[in-house]
Amino acid sequence: MADSTTSDMTLTVHHHGKPHTFTLPPDATLQDLSSTIAQTLNIPIENQKLLIAPKPGMQKHPFAPTPLSTLLPLTSPKFKLTLLGTPAQEIESLNAQTAETRQRLEARAAAAAKHRSRRPAPSSAGGIHTLSSGGSNTYTFHRLLPLSYLPNPSRSLEFLARLRDDPGIRAAMAKHRFSVPLLTEMDPAEHTTSESRTLGLNRNKGEVIELRLRTDAYDGYRDYRTIRKTLCHELAHCVFSEHDRDFWDLTAQIEKEVERADWKHGGRRLTDEEFYNPGDWEREKDVTAVDERGWTGGEFVLGGLRDESGGVESRREIIARAAEERMRREREREKERGEGTGRG
Repeated sequence: MADSTTSDMTLTVHHHGKPHTFTLPPDATLQDLSSTIAQTLNIPIENQKLLIAPKPGMQKHPFAPTPLSTLLPLTSPKFKLTLLGTPAQEIESLNAQTAETRQRLEARAAAAAKHRSRRPAPSSAGGIHTLSSGGSNTYTFHRLLPLSYLPNPSRSLEFLARLRDDPGIRAAMAKHRFSVPLLTEMDPAEHTTSESRTLGLNRNKGEVIELRLRTDAYDGYRDYRTIRKTLCHELAHCVFSEHDRDFWDLTAQIEKEVERADWKHGGRRLTDEEFYNPGDWEREKDVTAVDERGWTGGEFVLGGLRDESGGVESRREIIARAAEERMRREREREKERGEGTGRG
C-alpha cells in the first residue's frame, strides 16, 4: 500500500505479517528504502529481500538505485510490499545459542572421554557407536526449532522430531558420527525466487541445518520422504562443502544407509501419516532437484539437475528435457486412445 505525491511518498511494508509505514521523498530509490528499513527495523541490508507484487517480484541485495516511483506498481489494486529478512538481534541470538550448544557438547564429549579413559578396555574390538550405545545421544540433532511466527509451529516441531528419530537417519548419523547442534525449519518465502526454490541449507558444516518443511503457500507440509532425502544431502555437507565427486558419493551412500536402516518401512513404502502427501511427492519427482553451493556449506534447491557425472545441467537443458518428456507422454496417450478406438 502506498501514497505517492509531489512532496512525500508513504509506503507500507509487511514483515512477518505486521505492517510498517515509511515516509520517503518522492525521488527516493530502492536503495533509500532498504537503508530506511535497516535503520528502523534493525535488519541489515544484506539480509533483506523485498517482494514487490504483482511485479517486478523479488529484489535482493545489492539493491539498484532505481526510483521507487518508476519501480513500484503504485496504482495497482494488488500492490503489496513484503519484506523478508531476519533482524540482527535474532541472528546474534541464534549464533549465541549455537555457540552455547557447541560448548556444552564439547564439555560433554571431554567428560565422556575422561570417563572412558578410566575404564578397562573391552574384550571385543571397538567400533562405531550403535543406536543402543551411549553414542546414540551424541550423534543426533540436539535442538529442534520450528518457526514460531508461521502457522501451527507445534506441527513443525513434530515433523522435526520425526526426522530426528527416524531409524534410518539415526543409523546414518551414528555411523558417520554426525552431531548437529540445531535442526530448524526454513521459511519458504525467504528462500524462493522466480528461478529456484531452496530445499535445504547447511551452515558451517553442521552447526545448523535448515529444511523446507512447508508448501510454498504455508497451507500444508511437503512429502516426508522428499524432505528426508534433502536431509541426507545436507548431512553430506557436514563433510564436504563443494559439490564434487566425493560429496555426491557420500550423499548416495547416506541415502542408501537411511533407506536400508528404516525398519518401519523397509525403504519400500510409507504409511498414511499426516505428513504424507502423495500428490506432492509426484510433483516433486517432476521438478528436478539440484544444488548450488553457498558460503554456508551448501544449498539444495529446485530448478536444475545434477547429471550422472556430477555436473549441473543448464536451465535450458532442463526445460528441453521436460518438453521432450511431455511430448513422449502425450504420444503414448494418443496411441492408447487410438488402440482403444480400434478395439471398439
